[in-house]
Amino acid sequence: MAYILSVGRAIPENELSQETTNEFAKEMFQDSFKDIERLLTVFKNGEIETRQFAEKLDWYKEAHTFEEKNNTYIEKAVQLSVKAINNCLQNKNLLDKGIDCKEIDAIIFISSTGIATPSIDAKIMNHITFKESTKRIPIWGLGCAGGAAGLSRAFEYCLAYPDSLVLVVAVELCSLTFQHDDLTKSNLIGTSLFADGVACVCLAGNAFNRKSISKLKALPHIQDTRSSFMKDSEDVMGWEIKNNGFYVVFSRDIPTIVRNWLRPQVIKFLKEHDLTLDAISHFAAHPGGKKVLEAYQDGLGLTDRHLQISKDVLIHHGNMSSVTVMYVIQDYLEKELGRESEYGLIGALGPGFSSELLLVQWESV
Repeated sequence: MAYILSVGRAIPENELSQETTNEFAKEMFQDSFKDIERLLTVFKNGEIETRQFAEKLDWYKEAHTFEEKNNTYIEKAVQLSVKAINNCLQNKNLLDKGIDCKEIDAIIFISSTGIATPSIDAKIMNHITFKESTKRIPIWGLGCAGGAAGLSRAFEYCLAYPDSLVLVVAVELCSLTFQHDDLTKSNLIGTSLFADGVACVCLAGNAFNRKSISKLKALPHIQDTRSSFMKDSEDVMGWEIKNNGFYVVFSRDIPTIVRNWLRPQVIKFLKEHDLTLDAISHFAAHPGGKKVLEAYQDGLGLTDRHLQISKDVLIHHGNMSSVTVMYVIQDYLEKELGRESEYGLIGALGPGFSSELLLVQWESV
């Protein structure tokens, strides 16, 4: 098993209001959609107020090659990852003392919005003095499910090595995938929803002396994880890769799938631990969008309280793909919302179509 010790984020410096991005989309697409004014209501209806981006707005008004966009991704990913890792290991809100980079045994790197070989985690290690034997585990292509999946894989690493410390670093620079020539409604919806962000989570195995460094009264202790895959659903969510880069695939059926498909997966998972939905006090959900949050409520019988943190993250940061659930977890920890013995679920959905769930129980430090 594993404990979530600390979280740090790196927020891109270019923040835009939803009103500004609305005007940007109108400028970009008004000659392509006859009903542009009706379509632009998604910007207001999504209830996002602000989002952060890797570049200034003018950068997105110009066309860029796949090479240019990917080179920008690599540069920004390394810069922001280093910042997020340092913020995680030195988070004074969560830790009594900082964690030395040389104590880290493994780094799991998550992303779906750019490519690099050597992978970004290798480039990070040339900027931060980790020990040479630190294991690198890059995972690509899990989309919005990636953050939760990375935590699941870290949990499994800690099961094998219970005295270890593991970092999960997620980088998503969704804005760099913007395509001027993509005249689909999926692209317009993506433009209203997706944003950029980077986060790092530090997990400790059961044998690690967490009491010596944690500032909190109770920590979320991961009990188990569950991956679920929906067969023949590749067209629900993902990328179509063309000469100019990534083109978004984003089905309008996602909220319906969440509402109908996810509930049996959750119930089955909880039943394995002799639990029901009524036992879950906290639901740290990846907020895919307003309609997805509503589908969580309808499908799982959750209240506004269960999803308030997820909603707040969506309002202030938008959907940062895999990173978003880590922002939610950080708010849970820093606000000390979990009490000893309470159960919670961490959950996210992504391409495949798939879900990743983690069952946690807060335990006294």
